[in-house]
Amino acid sequence: MTSAPVSTARAQAPDVVPGVSPWLNRIAVLASLTVLPSCLWRLAIAAGVPMGWGPGSDLHHSYYPGRESLVLVFVTVLQECLGLLSLGLVRRWGEQLPGWVPRLGGRRLHPLVAVVPAALGALALTGITSLGAATWSEVNAANPDAPTGPALWIFTLSYVPLLLWGPLLGVLTVAYWQRRRLHG
Repeated sequence: MTSAPVSTARAQAPDVVPGVSPWLNRIAVLASLTVLPSCLWRLAIAAGVPMGWGPGSDLHHSYYPGRESLVLVFVTVLQECLGLLSLGLVRRWGEQLPGWVPRLGGRRLHPLVAVVPAALGALALTGITSLGAATWSEVNAANPDAPTGPALWIFTLSYVPLLLWGPLLGVLTVAYWQRRRLHG
C-alpha cells in the first residue's frame, strides 16, 4: 500500500501575492483585527447594553437602541472597512482591481494609489490614538459621567488595540512600497 506524498506547505489563498512573507500576512491580519474590540464595544452601546457611562453622557444606555444607534453602527462599519483595507497591502486586490469592478476590473493599481492613503492613515492613526491614550486620564477626570471600575477596564481593553493599528499599517505600507518598487 502506497500513500500519496503529503505536502507540508500550506496551500495559499488565491489572492495571496507571491513574495509576501508569512509574517507580513500575519501583521496584516493583526492590523485588521485591532479595530474589532472597539467596534464590538460600540455595537454593545448601540444595542443599549450599559457600558458604564453616566446619565449625563451621550453614550448612556438610556439613549439606545434608537436612532442614535445608527450613527454608532455607521462608525463601526466604516472603521471595520478601513481596518480590512490593511489586508489589501498583502493581497492581490491591493495591486490589481478585482474583475467584478465595472469598467476598471483587472487594471493594475499604481503603487502610490495604495501607499499615499496608507501612509497618511498610518501617521494619522498613530497620532490620534497616541494623543487619545496620553490624555485619556484627563478627559476621564473631567467627565463625571465617564465609566469607572470594571466598565473603565472594559472600555480601555476595547480601545488599547487601536494603538497598534497605525504602526502596523506603517510597517505594511513600507513593505508594500518596497515590494512594488522592486517587483512591480
